[in-house]
Amino acid sequence: MASFSGHGYMAALAASLLALAGCSGPAEEVSTPANDPPAAEQAEPDVGRMAADELISRQEFARYDVDEVHALHYAEAAAALGALRYAEATGDDALKAALADRWQRILDEDIPNTANHVDANLIGLYPLALDRMGVGKPEWSKWGLALADGQWEEVTEDGMTAQARYWIDDVWMIGALQAEAYRLTGEPRFADRAGRMAAAYVAALQEPNGLFHHGPDAPFFWGRGNGWVAAGLAEVLTVLPHDHPDYAEVMAGYQKMMAALLQYQAEDGMWRQLIDVEEAWKETSGTAMFAYAMTVGAKEGWLDDPAYEAASNKAWEALQTYLTPEGRLENVCVGTGQSKDIAYYLERPTVIGDLHGQAPLLWLAAARLGAR
Repeated sequence: MASFSGHGYMAALAASLLALAGCSGPAEEVSTPANDPPAAEQAEPDVGRMAADELISRQEFARYDVDEVHALHYAEAAAALGALRYAEATGDDALKAALADRWQRILDEDIPNTANHVDANLIGLYPLALDRMGVGKPEWSKWGLALADGQWEEVTEDGMTAQARYWIDDVWMIGALQAEAYRLTGEPRFADRAGRMAAAYVAALQEPNGLFHHGPDAPFFWGRGNGWVAAGLAEVLTVLPHDHPDYAEVMAGYQKMMAALLQYQAEDGMWRQLIDVEEAWKETSGTAMFAYAMTVGAKEGWLDDPAYEAASNKAWEALQTYLTPEGRLENVCVGTGQSKDIAYYLERPTVIGDLHGQAPLLWLAAARLGAR
């Protein structure tokens, strides 16, 4: 998605990664954007189980092999984290074991990791979560912690990791890895890094209306991009002590964003590809991310207005109308680079079952059961 040092990045690599060029993995069905949900609604009561089973059934792994970046795709780790949380919340030891076996398969295939990019390092949260859930191995979590610490081996003058690009999806990519390292070890440096990053990104990137432009050259409030921010802030706040010097700024940014999102939710519970554009089509991955962030906030007491819980419930019900009988979420926007052209966003195709949608669906299912 960007270069590997500070804020200067190579445009060609960034475009390639954002478009998921060069990634290998299971092929996804491509569909055209639609404002209306599928005619046949899915009545399956256990959405989390469906999505977890769908993940376990995948025989291939999505990965990066682009220029200097070679790694398992971050969406694999994001989905595994959600499935592990769901397994923990439901007491499903068999699912935990299956996710551990899936990690062993990744090791057996000897998928490389260059650890030179924010998305490559993010994979470390998978073995960390396995250990925290009681199904890991010491060598797995040791490697995960090395990736978390390695993210801060090179820092800029302001103490920020050189892997920070000041792209909005970094809020989750950096925040989730450091948060998971903190949850496992309780070592303050991990929470400090997460808090420092989140506060800096809020200060630098949050717009007056509470939302975040896709990038400096893309003045649009893209749904999934903002979803990474919303979910990332929730991840960071769950580990940041209330007396931490960055807590107040991160919380203020999170609450401002949640208030903005509440105003733009569609009547049916969905959010749109471009959050503030009425003509934009309804998109599922961003919707799941926003509902997840609100669910966590309502349960943690950060959002005391009952409207937030109602909004997350409404989104949950709406998302189920986009779920296939195989547990695959429809209307997921494809990988999307930055653009100054609004038509670029409005004309993006959608895919079915992409892990960018499966992952937040699992986070949301688990969060509704109280998982952290």
